[in-house]
Amino acid sequence: MMAKIVQGSGFRGTVNYVMDKKDARLLAGNGVLLNDKESIIKSFITQSKMKPNISKPVAHISLNFSEQDKSCLTDKFMVGIANEYLEKMGYGDTQYIAVRHFDTKHPHLHLVINRIGNNGNRISDKNEKLRSTKVCKELTEKYELYLAKGKEKVNEHRLREPDKTKYEIYNILKDAIPNCKNWRELIVQLHRQGVKVDFKYKGKTKEVQGVIFSKNNLIFNGSKVDRQFSFSKINYQLNNNNYQSIVKTEQAFWQSNKTQSAQNILGGWLANTYPQYNEDIAEQKREEFNRRKRKKRKGYRM
Repeated sequence: MMAKIVQGSGFRGTVNYVMDKKDARLLAGNGVLLNDKESIIKSFITQSKMKPNISKPVAHISLNFSEQDKSCLTDKFMVGIANEYLEKMGYGDTQYIAVRHFDTKHPHLHLVINRIGNNGNRISDKNEKLRSTKVCKELTEKYELYLAKGKEKVNEHRLREPDKTKYEIYNILKDAIPNCKNWRELIVQLHRQGVKVDFKYKGKTKEVQGVIFSKNNLIFNGSKVDRQFSFSKINYQLNNNNYQSIVKTEQAFWQSNKTQSAQNILGGWLANTYPQYNEDIAEQKREEFNRRKRKKRKGYRM
């Protein structure tokens, strides 16, 4: 469950938007006349005049649920969750309507709320988005609804710029980073897919402080694409990828050493991994390997 909050200045435009959608279904309301659309609008406007100096008395909140919860999201169930959400957000004592839409694959409903409460005071919106995120998480866990991870359930085909390009970069990074062992490899892979990489430096030094990705003439800091794509986190992941690659190579080498001659193994490994090495270089590597092996045996003497 996620919520999108918008402040508005006019009830007429907001009510018309939520109720004129195809198949829109009015599920509930509080403190307004529900005879028809015009009655609802006039009810909102009348109460908002108790605080005429407030320029944006409209709170328009859409509550969005995962498509995976579609089977359990009856109208009654959604109204119950909406009422809990309103109470926890401080909108329990004011006018509202709840309207369900069916124009997307994921279930969702729209709440039109009067920020001027029944007592004539404006309801505070301080830290509203942060509080909303917390409330949504609480209700999702309480009712065991599906909790999407990160950006996995975003309908990219519905996005507009700059979000459309940002999600393109997100998906490209998500697929490319696990397959790269350093920044050079990553930059090459991203370049092939139309993503340019730049770095931010500390003052006039060479110390990197951040990474910038650009595509379609749009620019995003790494952490703005997603928190996992800040310079430090990408750098850590690349170093870890490189380390894991080295460990796997060494493990494969020593595993083979159990059944074959160490010199033959080393020579074959060098030939396969570094075909540009000539026999002289291979011989040097074999000698170095043997020296290390002798030192190792010597270290176990009592």
